[in-house]
Formats: sequence, C-alpha cells, structure tokens
Amino acid sequence: MSIYTLADLQQAIAAHPHQWRPLVFTNGCFDLLHVGHCRYLTAAKTYGQRLIVGLNSDASVAALKPHRPGQPPRPIIPAPQRAELLATLKPVDGVVIFDELRASGLIAALQPDIYVKGGDYTPTTLPEYPDVIAYGGRVELIQVEIPTSTTAIIERIQATEQATI
Repeated sequence: MSIYTLADLQQAIAAHPHQWRPLVFTNGCFDLLHVGHCRYLTAAKTYGQRLIVGLNSDASVAALKPHRPGQPPRPIIPAPQRAELLATLKPVDGVVIFDELRASGLIAALQPDIYVKGGDYTPTTLPEYPDVIAYGGRVELIQVEIPTSTTAIIERIQATEQATI
C-alpha cells in the first residue's frame, strides 16, 4: 500500500527522482468516494509519471465541512480508511494525510511539477495557485465530468430515507 508520511514520501522522491518526476499532486477530502473522484484522479494521472494525493485529515475535513443540522458530522469515513481506498485506485501512486486546511505546506515540501484541481476552480479562486507558480510549477484545472458531491449523496440518501418513513 502506498500511504506515506510526508518525510517518507520526500525521502522516496529524493532517492529516485527519475521514478517520480514529473510529479503530479492533488488534494481533497475524498469522503464517500464516488465516480467523479475516480474520473478526476484518472485524468490527473495523465499529466505526469506519478500521482500523489494529499488527503485532508479528519480534523481538517470537520473544519472545512462544518456540521449542518440534519446531516451527519463530516467526515463520514475516517482518514485511514479514506487513505486506504484512495491508495488502491489504479491512478494513485501515493497518499499522504495532512492536517492543514490548505495544501500549501505539502506543495512547498514536495514541489510537484503539476498541481491538479477540479475545473470548478479558477487561478483566482484556487488558494494554492500562487504557491505553485512561485517555485515554477504548473497548475492544471480538470473539467468536472460528473457533477456530484459527497454532500449531494448524503442529501439524496436522507431524502430517500425520509420518503420511506
């Protein structure tokens, strides 16, 4: 399985850069993995040799996705399980869990050649954009093929549950 600490990942890349570069990096919560995630990660991998996914820790997901009345607290799936699911996907070469709200620290530490995010972002709305450009990296925004979200899935489950009561 390819779940790394940041230090172990940095060491692996430094020891064999030719096996890792060009390095592609993306990040997110990936709570309730769905086909939109799978297509996004498959597209991201096409930009380089290796794809690393920065996975928000449980604490950072809770901060990013505050509890909404009538919905379960987030994340639904704990970080170690989310990491394991991601690590088994064919396009993913490694997963590293991080506690911050933004991936800027991981980006600075790894300096990926290409940083990939969904096309729902723009250079002006992507917080990490200046960080990547500062060291000479490239940002690629991938068009969202299947507009779905974990929140929408949760709401659909709840609506179905309410309809059967």
